Amino acid sequence: MLISPAYAQTSGGSDFLIQLVPILLMFVIFYMLLLRPQQQRVKQHREMVANLRRGDTVVTSGGIIGKVTKVRDDNEIEVEIADPTVDKTHVRIIVRVVKATVSEVRAKGEPVKESA
Repeated sequence: MLISPAYAQTSGGSDFLIQLVPILLMFVIFYMLLLRPQQQRVKQHREMVANLRRGDTVVTSGGIIGKVTKVRDDNEIEVEIADPTVDKTHVRIIVRVVKATVSEVRAKGEPVKESA
């Protein structure tokens, strides 16, 4: 008929496994080189954002450098971007920033002292 007797008698089970091994190996390498490091970076960023405190010097993803003056809620902070003692303008410029846009914490501030 359409299938030759010699081809029909061979067992294809072991051939299939041998062909599957390189594909599985490619997925493992892809995971180890691309996905896992990305997941670790996301986890570190999430922890960094969760640990923002007043007094931290931060850099936003837009490149603005400032000092955290207040943590408003779970997803916003207030950042002072102009220091009146340095600029001689006597004006404090404070902007509200979404926490997720903070790309780097350059200097950790002192913890807030609670009054008794």
